[in-house]
Amino acid sequence: MEFDYKQMLEKARKNMPSLVLEKERFEVPKVVGHIEGNKTVIGNFLQICDKFARPPQHVLKFVLKELATPGDVRKSLLVLGSKVPASRINEKIKKYADTFVLCFECGKPDTKIMKEGAINYLKCMACGAKDPVKA
Repeated sequence: MEFDYKQMLEKARKNMPSLVLEKERFEVPKVVGHIEGNKTVIGNFLQICDKFARPPQHVLKFVLKELATPGDVRKSLLVLGSKVPASRINEKIKKYADTFVLCFECGKPDTKIMKEGAINYLKCMACGAKDPVKA
């Protein structure tokens, strides 16, 4: 009962769970929070910033501007000054990831924001692409 390499490889791939074969390794995290009176409290804001490898103040500035609401980070919580549905916050977090985290060329999250002169660039460490972004 001899198998050649290709037959063994095909058999192994068929027996692997589908999750292993997916190429996407980065998933934009969903917010975890609740509404307290007339405020919205997000409990995993700093974890989202860590996953994006971006400073919390940069993400906060973007989210507050997009949601047109006041807010600040207290301890590890993001407290928004109005009631905002989680779906809207998730939308804005996804938009942030598309604009400031994911490479426009290869789609990988291995990027850094670099400043050259007066222009900020999103530099991909995976493929080397460079794209200007807003400050």
